[in-house]
Amino acid sequence: METPPLETQPGKKLTRTVWIALLLLGFSGQLAWAVENQFFNTFLYNEITPDPQAISWMVAITAFVSTTTAILMGNLSDRTRSKWGRRRPYLVIGYVIWGIFTGLFSSSALFSSVSAGVFMAILLDSIMTFFGATANDAAFNAYVTDVTNKENRGRVSGILEIMTWISILFVYGGSGLIIEAVGYPVFFYAVGGIVLLVGLITAPMLKEPPVTEPVRGTYWQQLARTFSKENLKVNRDVFLILASSAIFNLATNVFFPYLVVYLQHHLKLPTLQYSILVGVAILVGAIILAYPIGLLVDKWGRFPVAVLAIVLEAVGLFVFSLTKNFIPALFGGLLWLTPMAAYTIAILAWTKDLFPEENRGQFAGYYVLFKVAFAMIPGPLLGGWLAAKYGQAIVIDGNAGTVPPPLIFQVAAGITLLALIPLFFMRRKQKNEARQLAEEQASQI
Repeated sequence: METPPLETQPGKKLTRTVWIALLLLGFSGQLAWAVENQFFNTFLYNEITPDPQAISWMVAITAFVSTTTAILMGNLSDRTRSKWGRRRPYLVIGYVIWGIFTGLFSSSALFSSVSAGVFMAILLDSIMTFFGATANDAAFNAYVTDVTNKENRGRVSGILEIMTWISILFVYGGSGLIIEAVGYPVFFYAVGGIVLLVGLITAPMLKEPPVTEPVRGTYWQQLARTFSKENLKVNRDVFLILASSAIFNLATNVFFPYLVVYLQHHLKLPTLQYSILVGVAILVGAIILAYPIGLLVDKWGRFPVAVLAIVLEAVGLFVFSLTKNFIPALFGGLLWLTPMAAYTIAILAWTKDLFPEENRGQFAGYYVLFKVAFAMIPGPLLGGWLAAKYGQAIVIDGNAGTVPPPLIFQVAAGITLLALIPLFFMRRKQKNEARQLAEEQASQI
């Protein structure tokens, strides 16, 4: 059995170099995903066609691409044996090309035909997603698992969640104003440039111990072993958590791809107001509270934090759907955004606790399968259908479309509560583990 790297041994802290690399990669990766998840959508809506279903198809197709990529490339990184390490080649090369195609996305609007513009937007988004999923979803998530342990994983997940929400704060809180000032192309090139540079900067910072354990079986045999009856039984808890994550994120994706469109065209908030709304909600609800939540996840346990977050998320979404103007919408946003951050931190730490050591890259791909494919394909399609059927008619630059209604948040609230079901199958075990951990900690005092 190979010796685990120094950073993962119990009682050892992460080195400063590892921390810097994690923060840079976490921030820039989530920056790119936030731009892709929201402003690729608003670009398509405002510059090519105001049809919400075009957004839903783009989100669904790229969700399939990211899921397939994360599983296949995660499995490949598990099997990689090189002097550069298992994860580093995919991280560095992936981030560089990811940044390039982020910058190129606005060229999809150069086509005179709406159908050609939509096709090119989906194609460019898919290429960008392939390299992003390789670098971030597969390699980065596996690398984080490699260099953390159960003692610090909740805290590290909380800090990485802060990086996620700082990037989202930049995108949602200030990007609308930046786009108004310089336009979409310059904005996309700037974000792509940041991602590319981080890939180059962190290349020499990522240290991985040599893996001496030989590769077992073929690439496809390793994938197939995951779905054997014996392996599914051993990893039953992992898949229960992933099922909860799929339901929670499906609910999120019913409304999230249309959030800025909703704020712009339903609540009719000016750019400055919706930027402030999103910025304050993220700053207070996620960034300030993410680290304390991470500590709570380590101290209180993954299960109770996740359950409480689900209930509060459903309440927050329903309250938000009833708001009509800026101030109530601001408080409503806080009510659903904070539980979303808490749930994500708990689930990230929980899944990494349970990933089998020899298949971390592959299981990082399965995390994406449940969180993205099972959530981002049906979720936006459902949200797009609700918007098309029950939304208000609108015409932008001569193109007919519809504005998403409050109903998308109410439906999302109902679906969110279903995420409790898989977790309660684990309740007794998690209580026993929490009690055992508490006893171990008490004995060390």
